[in-house]
Amino acid sequence: MAVLGECVADAFVRPPATDAGTPAIGLDVLPGGGPANTAVALARLATPTRFLGRISGDVFGRLFRDHLAESGVDLSRTVGAHEPSTLAVADLDDEGRADYSFHAENTADFQWTPQELAAAADGPLSCLHTGSLALVRPPGGAAIEELLAGVRQRATVSVDPNVRPLLVEPAAYRSALPRWCAAADILRLSDDDLAHLVPEGTSLEEAAGTFHEYGARLVVVTLGADGVFASLDGEHLRVPAPPVTVVDSVGAGDSFMAGFLHSLHEAGALGGRLDALGPEHLAAALHFGVRVAAAVCAVRGANPPWAGEL
Repeated sequence: MAVLGECVADAFVRPPATDAGTPAIGLDVLPGGGPANTAVALARLATPTRFLGRISGDVFGRLFRDHLAESGVDLSRTVGAHEPSTLAVADLDDEGRADYSFHAENTADFQWTPQELAAAADGPLSCLHTGSLALVRPPGGAAIEELLAGVRQRATVSVDPNVRPLLVEPAAYRSALPRWCAAADILRLSDDDLAHLVPEGTSLEEAAGTFHEYGARLVVVTLGADGVFASLDGEHLRVPAPPVTVVDSVGAGDSFMAGFLHSLHEAGALGGRLDALGPEHLAAALHFGVRVAAAVCAVRGANPPWAGEL
């Protein structure tokens, strides 16, 4: 299994200090980034996972490398980058949802060249999961798109757009989505993503039908506390979310995807066009994915559980 994309330093706003002489606002910095979160969660579930990323040599890059390596992620195909790391400042609302401001201009994650990607993705591979900002931001996004067509000849392709309207206009995602679906076997979206990508009032079933027409065989939409919806070749399935006391939802969707892919990997369903995937395996994978997501919601930040903790 390989995950391709960005690392992001998530800086969480601390409540204002009350002591005289201290700053009014403080920041706690944790390693994050959607693809990196998914790689960490997969490795902690004991799925052999390579991370394909461009990691800066700055202080945040060292934080990323330590976090990924300590979680068991294979970093042998990462690129050491001279550009700075991407930073996101997250302010949490009363329900634990994060409102981000990004600092991502000319950062390491988005400077992929075709030569770097070819070397990173070379070798045996059962599944490549990618998406988020690395897939949509120039200049590297176009090179990743080209890579997917070649990888698809030998591996299952999974795409998670992870729409970030503060950094990229939703119209750019809407324009690229038909191409991504044509390259992907699995398309995962959140309900927030869907709101940016389809006309208001579009049902989950209608949206999935459109994405199937574009080429994706399996469409998965995570719905927060309402669980998850999936459509495999037009066959629909819903799975509820387990009850959980939410600390925050940072990394929940990324960790859901890790649990979902881990379960498909264990069932032997990855490696091709999902021909071995039946309703029973799909339901089991969805149930496992929401369990992993719930565990992440119960702690602060993107801190997915280890296999023995489930």
